[in-house]
Amino acid sequence: MARQSSLFTRVFGISWLQMQSKVRYRILFLTLLPILLTLVSLVFITIYWNVIYTGKQLFMKVKADLVVAENTLSQVQQRQQHQLSTISGSWDFQHAFQLLNHSDSQPNAAAINALNILLAQKQQTLGLDFLRLISVADAAADPDLRLMLHQTQQQAISGLMVLSNTRLARINIALAEQAEIELVATRHAAQPSKPSESRGLLSRTLMPVADRSGNVFWYIDGGMLLNRNTLIVDHIRDLVYAKGTLPERSIGTVTLFLDNIRISTNVPMELFPSDSTIQNRAIGTLVSDEVYQQVLVEGENWINRAFVLNEWYISGYSPLYDIRGKRVGMVYAGFSEAPFLHNYLLNIIELGTILVIVLFLSGFLVYRGANSLLQPIEYIHQVVTAVQSGRNIRIGKLDLTRDNELAQLAEQFDRMLDQLQRRNAQIQAAAEQLEIKVEQRTRSLQDKTEELERNVALLHATRQQLVTNEKLTALGELIAGIAHEINNPTAVILGNMELLKYELGEGAKVVEEEIELVIQQVGRITTIIRSLLQYSRPGEFNAPIESQAITPIVEEVLVLARHSIEQQKVELVKELTATGIVEVNRPQLLQVLINLMVNAAHAIKVNGRIWVRTYDWIEDGQSIGVKIEVEDEGVGISKDDLSRIFDPFYTTRKDGTGLGLSLSYGIIKRLGGTIEVKSTLDVGTVFTIGLYHKAKDAQQLGPYDGLQFGDKT
Repeated sequence: MARQSSLFTRVFGISWLQMQSKVRYRILFLTLLPILLTLVSLVFITIYWNVIYTGKQLFMKVKADLVVAENTLSQVQQRQQHQLSTISGSWDFQHAFQLLNHSDSQPNAAAINALNILLAQKQQTLGLDFLRLISVADAAADPDLRLMLHQTQQQAISGLMVLSNTRLARINIALAEQAEIELVATRHAAQPSKPSESRGLLSRTLMPVADRSGNVFWYIDGGMLLNRNTLIVDHIRDLVYAKGTLPERSIGTVTLFLDNIRISTNVPMELFPSDSTIQNRAIGTLVSDEVYQQVLVEGENWINRAFVLNEWYISGYSPLYDIRGKRVGMVYAGFSEAPFLHNYLLNIIELGTILVIVLFLSGFLVYRGANSLLQPIEYIHQVVTAVQSGRNIRIGKLDLTRDNELAQLAEQFDRMLDQLQRRNAQIQAAAEQLEIKVEQRTRSLQDKTEELERNVALLHATRQQLVTNEKLTALGELIAGIAHEINNPTAVILGNMELLKYELGEGAKVVEEEIELVIQQVGRITTIIRSLLQYSRPGEFNAPIESQAITPIVEEVLVLARHSIEQQKVELVKELTATGIVEVNRPQLLQVLINLMVNAAHAIKVNGRIWVRTYDWIEDGQSIGVKIEVEDEGVGISKDDLSRIFDPFYTTRKDGTGLGLSLSYGIIKRLGGTIEVKSTLDVGTVFTIGLYHKAKDAQQLGPYDGLQFGDKT
């Protein structure tokens, strides 16, 4: 709509909003609309007619031009055949030929020489590139003429033939030199596969010459090499595109192709050449790929636009077949498209100019005719605008009779303004009172909402803290009893097993495996009791913290956890780029990282990867610590399990205790750090630990501060 308004303003000098708001402009628009639609329809009909019918006529013309070119090329071969027939029937030839056949044993050399001289003169006269007399034996030995011998049947035969440079040289060394064409890379065509083309395309005729007995022992072999032969293409061009058949500056061209190579053409290398010499012709250039595929590969005619050398042409292409019926080239006829487009656009501009002039004249006449009728409406509009701006004025009496509809409208509008003014005063007073009450109620509601939010947050934090304290209290009491009841028996069992092993001596080897299993299980019991004590009474296990570099600690973890990683057959990827120093307790951080590494290894069922990353923790452009990531390609953690993984005794492993992540969280919390967990089922899990340069006071943190859950992205 904004573009339409801008265009309308530039054309008519008024904005679209003015057009909609003023009656005179609306009447002007409604009056001009039929005229505009009619003129635009005429323009579009003209454009459609030009595009459809003129385009069809151009394609029909080029199709007819192509037919003329094909027929002319066929006539060249027929004329060539007629020329050889005329030569064989001439008195001079028959006289010399009778002398040639006078001797039954050996051909007469003088007669052969006389025939060759006669044929050389005829060759120059008829404009042929070669003309010679050849015996049946020589023709049968020539692979190029052997096929023509089978098709002559005592009659002349003509056709196209492609010969290599060597075979051309056997006929005439000048033909081999004339056939050599240097190839030129061409836009919209494939790159040349060789630097030059040495083959030649011949229009060849083989005429049998019979003696008086009707036996054929000799043939007349003649023809033209089409490579660089400009006579044929210029003749077709002058025949098809005579002066006055094309628009000014349009070029009509004809081309003969050997495969996809222009070997004879009057297509200029430059647009509008000053001369048409062979040096300025596009010989050696290539046809576009799409034309090549349709005409030479598929064998279909091309009647359409085509890119010829350096511009678009209305083009017609037809395949050329040699004497074997094989497609060996193309014949082309066409003319440049640009002049037609220029004339087409010029016609559209002329029609558009006429449209604008007629529209302006019609608008001016309508506007002048309606202006005197619309002055009262204009005055009413001015009063309405003034009232909207705040002025207290009325329309009053217009210079119209009382029966006039506009006069009645103005009177009704004045009464409406009076009523509106009284009601506006009442509404303004009520609105002021309502605004005061709304402001009071809103302020009270905001205060109560803020207080409620603070109470809810406090209640939530208190409930979490109470739950945690209850768990710790119950766990402390339970662990105290377990430690008292289990530590002494486990010590006795461990001591007796060592004594039993010592007393049995060599006899202990029979049950050595069972003894070691008992010792290991007792050690596991001791480890579980120690973990429980550490979780329930973390204050007793607090160790001093020191400033440490993270990378050496992670390297040590990878060595300690190497057995578990290798056992699970997973690939370990290290990305250790952290440079900052953080305050931690080295043994406790080792315990946390080993636990995360072992969990990651156990989470991978089949061969997978584990990434260990360290990098500086940057916020607001400043480094505040270091972050450690442990990522795996494991089974992932469901949303229900994700919120419980740090609860004591919660585990999804059959042989797990459920204390590893709880202890790890407690250690990181005492350092004032953060733990983030992101996981997606069947994709993997990422644990991210954040440690500050200066360890924060854990007492100032809430029960789950620094703990975040989310999906792995």
